[in-house]
Amino acid sequence: MTVLEELEGAIQTAAERTGPKVIGLGQGWGRGSGFVVGSGRILTNAHNLRGDEVTVTFADGRRETGRVLATDQDLDLAVIEADTADIEPIEWAEDAEAAPIGRSVLALANPGGRGLRVTPGFVSATARSFRGPRGRRISGAIEHTAPLPRGSSGGPLIDGSGRLLGINAIRADGGLILAIPADRATRERVEQLGRGESPKRARLGVAIAPPRVARRLRRAVGLPERDGVLVRAVERGSAADRAGIERGDLIVGAAGLDLDRVEALYEAIDGAQAEGRLELTIVRGADERTVSVSLS
Repeated sequence: MTVLEELEGAIQTAAERTGPKVIGLGQGWGRGSGFVVGSGRILTNAHNLRGDEVTVTFADGRRETGRVLATDQDLDLAVIEADTADIEPIEWAEDAEAAPIGRSVLALANPGGRGLRVTPGFVSATARSFRGPRGRRISGAIEHTAPLPRGSSGGPLIDGSGRLLGINAIRADGGLILAIPADRATRERVEQLGRGESPKRARLGVAIAPPRVARRLRRAVGLPERDGVLVRAVERGSAADRAGIERGDLIVGAAGLDLDRVEALYEAIDGAQAEGRLELTIVRGADERTVSVSLS
């Protein structure tokens, strides 16, 4: 048997065995994909969802209204509750954490319910990272070469035996795809989401720009350069809004420590969650002040 014949067989097997487990979300290219992880449970990316309900399309063309059961915006995962009938859940790979560069993979999707896609590729890099919907960095991502069309995020990345290696999330430079690793921590989080348990993390409620952007903007308007994170927007009614933080403020310190990177702000928020209050140092124009933020 030639290499091409082996590849043909692997793709056909994936389409037959794993294809029915892959679900289309929404109607059209603008939504996404998902896959069955349990009875009545569909896993997808949190960024695919708008509101509490979504149309789910199965391989046989059946459509149902799915209800968003729980989400983890920071890890970009969500579980949808819908009638999955007798579809068997996908099997998790035991060695997903150790997927080496060069490992052959298959990516599956059903973009917006427009039909199954199966593409082959290889792991091109490991331990990659990207930012989730709320700006927190998701680490340990698998980078691979299996091409996918728009609307494929949330679909499974599998090995030759049909076992889950990752959840395809975003397109990187050069058309490469980054997948959230289907490791033990991810599986435990998915199980929690499947029980309807969304994680409860303290949130500041701001959209922020990285330090290099803040320095460039301050320099452009003639203000002193400072390390910090620039507030691009403030969510109405959020902890930041209640504390009086405004668009254009530069957060230069948190809990008494200087901020030189975005992750340092998230670490400070996590560390202050138990106490429920966080002291931030902000610069507004040329004036520096300290504000107390209630995270409850």
